[in-house]
Order: sequence, then structure tokens, then C-alpha cells
Amino acid sequence: MAKKRTRNANGRSSIYQAADGWHGRVSMGVRDDGKPDRRHVRGKTRAEVTQKVRELEKARDSGNITKPGEKWTVAEWVDHWLNNIAIATTSDNGWDAYFYAAKHIRKHVGAHKLSPRFLPEHLEAMYRKMQDAGASAATAHQVHRTIRAALNEAVTRGYLAKNPALVAKAPKVEEREIEPFTRAEIAKLFGVALESRNACRWIIAIALGLRQGETLGLRWSDVDFDEGTIKVNIQRPRPKWAHGCGGACGRKHGGHCPQRINLRKETKKPKSRAGERPIGLPEPLLDQLKLHAAEQAAERERAGDLWYEGDWLFTDEVGQPLNHRTDLKRWKDLLVAAGVRDARLHDARHTAATVLLELGVTQRAAEHVMGWSNPSMAKRYMHVTDKVLGMVADKVGESLWEKPKGQTQKHGKTDEDGSQAAD
Repeated sequence: MAKKRTRNANGRSSIYQAADGWHGRVSMGVRDDGKPDRRHVRGKTRAEVTQKVRELEKARDSGNITKPGEKWTVAEWVDHWLNNIAIATTSDNGWDAYFYAAKHIRKHVGAHKLSPRFLPEHLEAMYRKMQDAGASAATAHQVHRTIRAALNEAVTRGYLAKNPALVAKAPKVEEREIEPFTRAEIAKLFGVALESRNACRWIIAIALGLRQGETLGLRWSDVDFDEGTIKVNIQRPRPKWAHGCGGACGRKHGGHCPQRINLRKETKKPKSRAGERPIGLPEPLLDQLKLHAAEQAAERERAGDLWYEGDWLFTDEVGQPLNHRTDLKRWKDLLVAAGVRDARLHDARHTAATVLLELGVTQRAAEHVMGWSNPSMAKRYMHVTDKVLGMVADKVGESLWEKPKGQTQKHGKTDEDGSQAAD
């Protein structure tokens, strides 16, 4: 069949018929090398090609055009984003979460091209399949956050016009309500901790709210006994182990290899400037730290040449810094010994933040003590307890009601002589 072709002037779109069907060409702009970016579409009928041409023109006019010639699959792009982009801007733990989520993305939607044909429905189907296979809603939600972040970068760089993950509905995750420790529970934990090695380790967690990596990264040089402060300078991230034997040991996990290698540095700077901070020490904690220093000096003397001089505040019996996994086990042992309900170590941080709220500490001061770079973190960590509600009720009562003569208005029962009855 002879080719029937109508070209439009000034780089406008054209539609023509050839031996193999109908074709359309649309001028989209200019390529990176300065040459015209003219896209080609084809179809069996003129109407089909006309529709495709109009879609390209609409994308061009709205600015939603992708780079020419790029044919990334979702799997290829996620791998590229993970290993070349996210790795430079994400914390170690954050990158690990992306890494494990990427396995699900490759499996379920990896073969799709970065194109308008990659739809929100494909992502929602992936989440359903994951949950049908036994994955939790939280895992599916993490996959959603990962693909959303990866595709946002693809849109920013012009490889994708729109991000389907911004439209796709992720599984709803029921957030676990954190219950801070009560004053009675704190007293029990302190009482048992004071009978064990490294007692200050747990007191610091509950009283100051330091993260695990921050506490295990403390050195004696960070403590100023004269000023009564402790400074967070570094943190010790959880190790990430790899086989050092090339797999010869036959063990599945690198952490179980006799020749294991830590892929992470032993210490690192906090992830934000707010994380580097001095914190005032309560007098009882300062006294306990002085006792801890004396106990560690005695251990150093007993260990002799076996002692590892690392200046670590919290160590094992020969001066080596504490192992993260062992530290978590000892936390669980502490809860059992104190007869306190089971809780995450991170719940101690929630407790410290809530105590600051109960004490009426300003949010700016609380942000400094807790090392928050985002003020919205207060909402996550500061919990409105019965004590806080009582304080609010007292203030409302003092503001709106006159106090009867001889009585002091307080939240709770009030005796005739004005003293508050015991609960």
C-alpha cells in the first residue's frame, strides 16, 4: 500500500498511513543533546493513533512528559534508586527497610515498565497478594512507602510522568498505643536496676530518654561532673554482619559465622544536628554515675591486661562496648525481675518524653532533651496520662470556680481542712 502522509508545519503533530498501519509523530520539545524530541506512536486505525497523539500532546502541554528513550522496568529502577540514590541520603536502618521491601516489589510488579500503563491498581493488587501470602499490614505498608519514595524520584528525574503510588491505597495499619511506665513501675525498675551491673544504663534510658545507640555510644569524656551534664556526640548503630568465610561455614546468617564481618562503622554521628546535644543530669543520676565510675575502675583492676581501653561508659566485664542484642535481652530480664509488664526498650523513651509533659516542660526544651529535629515528634512521644488530665482539670477549676474559704482546690478528693485526701 502506498504511504499516505500529511505533515504539519512548525513541528506540529502528524498522522499518516503506511504499509504496516497508521503512525503518529508528536513534537515534545528538545532532547538533552539539543536535538528535537519527536515521539512516535502507531496503531491499526487512524482513530486509535489520533487518540494516542492527543494523549501525548496533553502530557506535553501539562508538563507531564518522560525522558525519551528510557525503558526502565520497575525492578531496574528500584534497584538503581536503592543502590545509587537512597543509599546516599538514608540512614542504615532506613536503607535496610527499603532493601527488604524491594524484594516484594521485584516479585510482584518488577516487570512493569515505568510508563502510564503502570497503574495504582497494580500496586493495590501487590498489597493484597502479600497479605494473602501471610505478610502483615505493616509490611505491606512499608512496601507502599518504599515504592512511593522510589517512584517520586523517577518523576523528579523525568523517567515517569505521574507516581501511581500517590493514588494507590495502602493497607491500614492499626498503630499500637504506647503506654508509658507509671511512677510505680519506674520505681520498681530503678530498684532492680540498682542491684545490677551498669545500673545507670537503664536509669538514663528512662530518665533522659536516650536511644539505644546513643546510650551505648556514650564515653566518659562525654560526662562533665562539674557542670552536671552529659553530651550526646555519637551513636553506635546496630551491626550488620556478613560472612567472612565466603559461606564455607554453612550457616545461613552472616551474624552466626565464626569469621563474621561488620559492614557498618562502629560509631556514627546522629542523623540530625538536633541529635548532638548536652543534657542536664538530675542530682541522683549524677551521684549514681560517680558510683558507676568507681565500680568500673574496680573491674578494670580485676581484668588487668585483658581490659579494653575504649573510654566507653557502659561495657562488659573486660571493657568491651555492650552488644546491642545482649543489651536488649538484659532489658527484658530487668522487666521480669521488676515484675513489670513487657515493653520495648524504646518505650522507655516514650516514658521520658511523657514525664517532661507532666512536668510542664516547654516543648522547645523537650525537643532539645529528646533530640528531636521535627516538632511533630512531640505528638508521637508525649502521651496524655491521667496525671496530665488531672493537672488540666485543676487549672480549669482554679480559673472558673472560686475556691471556698479554707479549702484548696485540687484534682481528687478534698478534706474539709483543705488538704488533699490520699488516693
